[in-house]
Amino acid sequence: MGVRVVSLVPSLTEAVAVSAPPGTLVGATDWCSHPARLGDGVVRIGGTKNPDTAAVAALRPDLVIANEEENRGPDLEALRAAGIDVLVTEIRTLDQAFTELERMLLACGVRNRPGWLDAAEGAWAGVAGDEPPRTAVVPIWRRPWMVLGRDTFAGDLLARLGVRNLYADHPERYPRVPLDELRAAVPDLVVLPDEPYRFTRDDGPEAFPGTAAALVDGRHLTWYGPSLAEAPRVLRAALRSAAPAPS
Repeated sequence: MGVRVVSLVPSLTEAVAVSAPPGTLVGATDWCSHPARLGDGVVRIGGTKNPDTAAVAALRPDLVIANEEENRGPDLEALRAAGIDVLVTEIRTLDQAFTELERMLLACGVRNRPGWLDAAEGAWAGVAGDEPPRTAVVPIWRRPWMVLGRDTFAGDLLARLGVRNLYADHPERYPRVPLDELRAAVPDLVVLPDEPYRFTRDDGPEAFPGTAAALVDGRHLTWYGPSLAEAPRVLRAALRSAAPAPS
């Protein structure tokens, strides 16, 4: 009998769903949107920050997969107290992502390395950052404004593509920064993903008049899973097509 897995992380859900034997994934969060059809056997167990731990336990999983940033410690401890094995990933760089994905997939019963993982490593191995590098601020929220700071997976991907995050040396990983300060940093570019805050052409660029704005797919910028295979191409196209908002 195979391993029964509950995933508390959308990107890990996708990785398991497309790689593990059918029936492996028995539970996932309400935010797990990929692949588009997870199957009737996958039970939704709440959000990443507020999973229904009793519902998770009722599924009798052999393993719960989580992430140190996406999920809360008290929820993971509650699952462990219920006798459930919890695997917690830490992913702050692309290299870490590849290592942790391999470890996680092996724990989920995937014995043969999936083709998408080879494709992702190959895609990123061939990446050379644009020259000259461009400076950027990368908001992830507004009201209040929050940006990428130090030691983030998304920041590492952008750096590989030739984008230097102006807050990469900030003491916090996701600092709150007033809009006036972000503008005063005079970035070459403002990178606006569509998650966790859904920045759009009409919601975000107008706050940075005269600055080139790149609207990027949050899944390609922040997810560690099958989307990594196409992420360099998709992100680079979005960054190169950045256009300034009216001054």
